[in-house]
Amino acid sequence: MNYVVFDIETRNIFDDVGSNNPRDLDISVVGAYDSATNAYEAFFVEELPKLWQMIEKSDMLIGYNSDHFDIPLLAKYYHGDLSKIKSLDLLKEIRESFGRRMRLDQVAEGTLGVNKSGHGLQAITWWKTGQLEQLKKYCLDDVKITKKLFDYALKNNKLKFKEGGKNITIPLNTEHWLPTEKSGITYSLPF
Repeated sequence: MNYVVFDIETRNIFDDVGSNNPRDLDISVVGAYDSATNAYEAFFVEELPKLWQMIEKSDMLIGYNSDHFDIPLLAKYYHGDLSKIKSLDLLKEIRESFGRRMRLDQVAEGTLGVNKSGHGLQAITWWKTGQLEQLKKYCLDDVKITKKLFDYALKNNKLKFKEGGKNITIPLNTEHWLPTEKSGITYSLPF
């Protein structure tokens, strides 16, 4: 089974576009891990055709808040149908198990003992000031954290988060996470 772990950074925020719809935002960079090649790569908008090739060879998309935010925004740029590929949103799994949302940073600190290397507003500033290498690094750092959380959860059927100086366990049922058959994505590119 091939999968892609991904994260998106934007050029703007909801206040800038007067909407809460992710599709109204604009992508600055997409970071991705491809399990088929065991490689991390970042894609600016003009490089998205390379990302489509990666996605179209995968059986599943994995992200954090990806069903609500990343996939709808990515669909704005993609000419195929992303709903045809299985997705796993770690935040959605956490919310269904634990009853609430939590920041990626909380879960990374509690589970892995690491923190994010920045935050989304910094990413927008890096875009606007042309600090593109810093932007790519930050986005790929989030992808690496998300992949490590996915791997940890698969192995341990749980994640943890930090709150009030304590680690709290989030039990997870991961048996449905890995697809048993190939995804039926609508391809946009000839291969």
